[in-house]
Amino acid sequence: MSEQTKTILPVVQVQPKSVLVYSCEEVIGDGIMKLAFAQDLRRRFPEAKITWLAGVGKTVYASLLRPIAERFLDEIIEEAGIGDKTLQLLTKWSPMPGRSFDLIIDTQRLVARTIILKRIPHKLFVSGTANFLFSEVKPPKSMVESPALIGGLIDLLNLVSSAPEGEAGAVFEISEQHHAVAKSLLPDGSVYIGIAPGAGDRRKLWPLERYFELARCQLGKGRVPVFLLGPDELEIVEEVRQQVPGALLPEWDRIDDNRSVKGPLLVMALAARLSAAISNNSGTGHMLAVGGAPLVSIFTQHDPEKYGAQARALKILHAARDFGSEDAAEIPLLAAIDAIDQFVKTETPLRS
Repeated sequence: MSEQTKTILPVVQVQPKSVLVYSCEEVIGDGIMKLAFAQDLRRRFPEAKITWLAGVGKTVYASLLRPIAERFLDEIIEEAGIGDKTLQLLTKWSPMPGRSFDLIIDTQRLVARTIILKRIPHKLFVSGTANFLFSEVKPPKSMVESPALIGGLIDLLNLVSSAPEGEAGAVFEISEQHHAVAKSLLPDGSVYIGIAPGAGDRRKLWPLERYFELARCQLGKGRVPVFLLGPDELEIVEEVRQQVPGALLPEWDRIDDNRSVKGPLLVMALAARLSAAISNNSGTGHMLAVGGAPLVSIFTQHDPEKYGAQARALKILHAARDFGSEDAAEIPLLAAIDAIDQFVKTETPLRS
């Protein structure tokens, strides 16, 4: 957003007592990114009751990320069936009978869903759908929307509220217990390279064998490859053990007494001990970035300006932009090795 735009926003200034945020759903990667928006929302409206509505699917704010999301949100509703059927356009009734909100923020851009959502009683409705056609607050002509996912959501907030003063603080509060467990899993004295070969969308995947080759290369350089694999990636665990003897699987080979310390916050604590990491455009990649790992991020056709991880040091390898193909397999091994070598040379782990 330009400096000129910043000086003339907000268009209106509100202090709602109730806020509804509508999204479709949140998988882990989206959820991690959007928590910065939820934090900003809470800072601007500290006294409001904030309801997060996943209209058509599940949200990790109701499960995996709930302990963090509850710091910013008062109510989390998922699979609400609001906007999932175009037949809802044929009725004039509110999709949330008996509920009303001072402010509704529509975070998606599908016209049918916006029309359905706007039937919920409200005082002010903000939506970027169809170039703000349905929004009751219009941006100034000088406004240049941010290309980033979170930047675009903050743009909506800036229409109705001034940006909060001071530092926001960390969205994710990683405890010393998490850091202590991470240190026990990745002890001092080695150069650790994080490798996260999974992704929910199979189209995003760099070939698994390419990750194995990269890991063997790191072993040859005297570094320790660390595979970060979630509970849905059990089939990869045995392949790693067979293909890369010497690699670590810290979430799978645990013998410590703190196995209740796990999940995204542990991955973030592990990331702080990495000299570099590589991942597909995935939830684990976002965890590694939040935790502080210098990150090589594999992209296929998606826009890294919108979905790129917020890493302190980031190298995007984009199949379509850099190598002329939407097939991640066209990203050469050497490009990834060179990027990791550069991070090892120039960056220092946050904790070591």
